[in-house]
Amino acid sequence: MQVNCSECGNKAIITSRQVLDPKLANLYCVCKNAECGHSFVMNLAFSHTLSPSSFQAKKMMVEMLRGMGQAEQLELLAQARSNA
Repeated sequence: MQVNCSECGNKAIITSRQVLDPKLANLYCVCKNAECGHSFVMNLAFSHTLSPSSFQAKKMMVEMLRGMGQAEQLELLAQARSNA
């Protein structure tokens, strides 16, 4: 991951991080440009999912199956077996 200095635009080094939440962290940074010397904190945050994890897909399927009646569940199982 590349961080750029907000003052001069050169590359900066992440010296440490403070995790505030599993989806949010403060990145403590120092500009690599010796003439600038800017030190600053940037935020790193999770925004949104583009493609769900296969772990999440499995959980969603289980929840959907729990919401169906037994007849619907058996019908889906039969369809899955015939497509395998």
